[in-house]
Amino acid sequence: MVTYIDAAEAPLRNTGQVRLYSRDDYAGMMKAGQLTATCLDQLADLVKPGLTTAEIDDFVFGFAMAHGAVPATLNYRGYTKSSCTSINHVVCHGIPNDKPMREGDIVNIDVTLIVDGWHGDSSRMYPVGSIKRAAERLIEVTYEALMRGVEAAKPGNTTGDIGAAIQTFVEAERCSVVRDFCGHGLGLLFHDTPNILHYGRPGEGVELKPGMIFTIEPMVNLGRPHVKVLSDGWTAVTRDRSLSAQFEHSIGITPEGCEIFTTSPGGLHMPGFSTT
Repeated sequence: MVTYIDAAEAPLRNTGQVRLYSRDDYAGMMKAGQLTATCLDQLADLVKPGLTTAEIDDFVFGFAMAHGAVPATLNYRGYTKSSCTSINHVVCHGIPNDKPMREGDIVNIDVTLIVDGWHGDSSRMYPVGSIKRAAERLIEVTYEALMRGVEAAKPGNTTGDIGAAIQTFVEAERCSVVRDFCGHGLGLLFHDTPNILHYGRPGEGVELKPGMIFTIEPMVNLGRPHVKVLSDGWTAVTRDRSLSAQFEHSIGITPEGCEIFTTSPGGLHMPGFSTT
């Protein structure tokens, strides 16, 4: 049985209770979310063949330092980078390295910046040069799945309604939803209650109430949904080596629906593509 607690009265750790934040708290989340979104906007012009994911990570770190923010992933549970960069069949948590990206790759860049204690968490897909139509379609399906999940995020609905909206759409497009990873509560903590599954049944799960803050971040595969984690303990890949894509927003439930904290200031959340 899930219980709810006023965020102002909750300890700064995951207690298994769902925190309900105030409108003033939402302003803090918006500031953090917009800084993260601005960072992702600026990466759009940098991603091209020959760029390494280590260079992406250096940019994210420099951007954070220049704006008085802290990358949440840096030294988080032993992770030593400021971002996650997941290429092609990497589902999530790809570790930046010195290998140049190649023409036709697709890459998810996941950034969480902490501003005044608030976590702005978002990720987007980027084409590396010209990409094939199958990759472009996967990206389109994944973005639409995210936005259908966001549309279902409103008071009176449940986390199961979010998952069902995503799963129903993705499977109708002959793709699959990864089940091993999920969205999560957010705010003054990086990962909090509740978990947001990207599959499920309408009406099941945790009831959504104004004041809840969490991420929706579906991972969608062109092939089967099964994944495995590599020996580094972080990098998750598709077992069948099919392409995978992900988009992520941080949102807060409002009396009318939800507020997205990580919308792109430059309208670049879904970058344009050149296909082959």
